[in-house]
Parts: sequence; structure tokens; C-alpha cells
Amino acid sequence: METSDTSLAQAAANGDRAAFATLLERQYDRLFGLCFRLTGSQAEAEDLTQDICAALPVKLRGFRGDAAFTTWLYRITVNAAHDRRRKQATQAKAADGWGDWEVNRRAGDAETAEAVDWLTQAMRALPPDLRDTLAVVLDDMTHAEAGTVLNVSEGTISWRISEAKKKLSQMRKEEEQ
Repeated sequence: METSDTSLAQAAANGDRAAFATLLERQYDRLFGLCFRLTGSQAEAEDLTQDICAALPVKLRGFRGDAAFTTWLYRITVNAAHDRRRKQATQAKAADGWGDWEVNRRAGDAETAEAVDWLTQAMRALPPDLRDTLAVVLDDMTHAEAGTVLNVSEGTISWRISEAKKKLSQMRKEEEQ
């Protein structure tokens, strides 16, 4: 005589691992099929089925046997699917707008990279003293620190930066024409 699902569920709720394994063996395919119909996706159904199976030992403690085990399990499954949908909707709502933000961020990164590429190319056309000065100052050095590195006065660094800006501006205007 085969043990009923209700008896197995009650035994599993009391910690009987063999009863739990038997119960899962009997119900897994049916559970997965319901999850698949509820989600419409194999991957989602697999995830949902795993989540339910992982939570089932604790949930079995609440099984009273008032209804057939399969009815109770279906209710657990439908509730879990609803919870998953609500969670996904909440996450989608929270993520709304982040896609636009990411697109804008990447566009900004692309513009920055383009500007850096242009500056790198343009600096090659500068005289060595202006190029060296600009390279050191662009590395977040103060004019005084740059003067020490290049062995010139702070005033000379300021003048070189001004000259480099003029030449770069002129290059940009010529490219735009």
C-alpha cells in the first residue's frame, strides 16, 4: 500500500527526510509543469520550482491536511509566482530610467574619450616645451610643482599653459572650418 501525500507531508514536516524526498519525487514534475504554465519560460519555471522546493520544508510545517496536498502545493506555487511577478514589477519600476541614464553615461564617456583622443593628437603638434608642460599639468600638478619637475619658474609654466591653450584653440577652429 502506497503512503498518501498527506501522510508524507506530515512526516516531512516533522523532519523525515525520506518522506520529503518521496514527496518531491512524486510532485516535482507536476510542480515544474505548473511553474512553467505560470511563468511561460523554462528558465523562470526552473528558478521558481527551485525556490519553492527550497522553501517547502519550512512551509510544510503549516500544512494542516484540510485540503489535498496537491491543492495546498498549487496554492503555494501560485502565491510564489505572484510574489515573483510583483518583485519583478517592482524591480522593473525601480530600474525604469536607468537605461536612459546608462545610455547618457556611455555617450558622455564616448565624448570624453573622443576629446582625450583629440587632445592627445593635438598635443603632438605642439612644440616640445608646451607639450611637456601641458602633459605635466594635466596630470593634476600645480604650476609650482610642474615648474620644479621641468626646472623652470612657476610663471613660465603659466605662460606655457596659456600658449598651449591658444595653439589648441587655433587647431580646433581650423579643424571645424
